[in-house]
Amino acid sequence: MGGTEHLTVQREGATLVLTLNRPEARNALSLPMLVGLYDGWVEADEDDAIRSIVLTGAGGAFCAGMDLKALAGKGMEGEQYRDRLKADPDLHWKAMLRHHRPRKPVIAAVEGYCVAGGTEILQGTDIRVAGASATFGLFEVRRGLFPIGGSTVRLQRQIPRTHALEMLLTGRPYTAEEAAGIGLIGHVVPDGTALEKALAVAEQINACGPLAVEAVKASVYETAELTETDGLAAELRRGWPVFDTADAKEGSRAFAEKRPPVYRRA
Repeated sequence: MGGTEHLTVQREGATLVLTLNRPEARNALSLPMLVGLYDGWVEADEDDAIRSIVLTGAGGAFCAGMDLKALAGKGMEGEQYRDRLKADPDLHWKAMLRHHRPRKPVIAAVEGYCVAGGTEILQGTDIRVAGASATFGLFEVRRGLFPIGGSTVRLQRQIPRTHALEMLLTGRPYTAEEAAGIGLIGHVVPDGTALEKALAVAEQINACGPLAVEAVKASVYETAELTETDGLAAELRRGWPVFDTADAKEGSRAFAEKRPPVYRRA
């Protein structure tokens, strides 16, 4: 497992847990954090033993966005990672899930601040859990900035456009209850229990056929902008081969025998 000084990586069974770990700055994005995030997505993609990913933050916050001091030219921590950025100028966008979509389901476990770049990363996750006092929002316009992490494209596709535009154009904070009400997050739980809930959801996913899970996720995103006719055709192309896998046969046998299935990604 990888990780950096601002991103910790650990395994919880078949779940890879990535923790934004810069609590003194409410986990504001830094170069070490971005490098660690990208490496975590790659690790999950390449390791078939990993079936789900949980993204969370340390110290009672998720992510307060980009380090504005660095943006103002006052330097950025982690100069030793500059070579990584030079080798792959797109690395930061991949880390923020703007230019990369992991094969495995990504569950966000949010406590505290999830604003600006934090809300932008959130839009790249698949399932979202938040503590009751979590705060969301895209504050960029209040600072004369543009939410260039994908929000002007993604947000209106994930929540009703009127709510997306209000969030984007006012730059105001949203409570967890409001975020759930407009569909930005799926679960609101007592403070301090978001990670526990996210891991419980991950365990439910991990118990399912991994080839089926990955194919279902891929189909949902592939067909999102297609017509119904084209989407249904694409779904068949993606889904039909799953029925010929050993995992599908194992799932049927286990159901008939009333036992938990043992999937082998075959």
